Amino acid sequence: MFDSPLSQSAYDVLGVAADAGDEDLRRAYRLRLRATHPDTGGDAAAFVQVQRAWELVGTPESRAAYDRGHGFGEYAPQPDAPGWRPRGAPADTRPKARVYGHPGGWRRERYLVLVREWAGRGVDVDDPYDPALVRRAPHEIRRLLADALAEEETARIVADLGMGFTVWHDVAASGRRGEPDAKLDHIVLSPSGLYGVLSEDFGGPVSLRRGELVGGDVDGAPIAELLARMRVIARAAGVRFGGAIVVLPDDDLPQAIVEVGRVRGIPVVVCARSALATVLRRGVPGARDVGGNEMFDVRTRLQHAVSFV
Repeated sequence: MFDSPLSQSAYDVLGVAADAGDEDLRRAYRLRLRATHPDTGGDAAAFVQVQRAWELVGTPESRAAYDRGHGFGEYAPQPDAPGWRPRGAPADTRPKARVYGHPGGWRRERYLVLVREWAGRGVDVDDPYDPALVRRAPHEIRRLLADALAEEETARIVADLGMGFTVWHDVAASGRRGEPDAKLDHIVLSPSGLYGVLSEDFGGPVSLRRGELVGGDVDGAPIAELLARMRVIARAAGVRFGGAIVVLPDDDLPQAIVEVGRVRGIPVVVCARSALATVLRRGVPGARDVGGNEMFDVRTRLQHAVSFV
């Protein structure tokens, strides 16, 4: 919950300045713990956040490590710490899924352009992923980076599912309305079905109401937009999608897998990132399986029709 560009910092959660003294930090922790405790009418999710924040900054050693990695004080990137830079593919000899396109690439490109525009003409941005710089950037710029990271995480999960899976990333889906930036984050072809997948980070918990996501930083109608873009691809390639999947950070859902049911005739599931592999292997309830010669035909049709943003 603290490693997204949209997250509050541990100091924000505790309600203190980043340069607060140890005693002020400890006092703030105790106050926030009492204020958020469920037994005294507080919010359980906020209570967990306070505890996690204290784990990150509650001792001199953990606080120093947190500050180095999150841009408080002197920034020193740690090679084994979570970061916001693109990560290379790890050395792995296991069979991988067939992969096409560049996950998160469009949003990373937009982020790099906009963060430099925001910094100002003539200002050198040595490290556009410096956490201190990211934290100061406007929300819409941080949102681009958060969504790029979400797409990259989904791509890593799907790639590890093996040779029976094929995935296309950042697929152009402008359709009749001619939206130049409209895209489908991922198309996944698997024995359990053909799926359109949306990877998102809304910066906080979300829920479902009448077949649509609400809460957090949700704007517009993400599920409806996902289905509309799937229809664009389905018409262009002459294929039928079996279902739609929305992937969110683990902390942002009340349960790991939420079966939404049919929305505009398409079965929809919203799942936590850690549950995505299970959903894809098991299949979305109500989705039609794709196997044998049909899988080869669907893959060929998509290969001829797909273009990338």
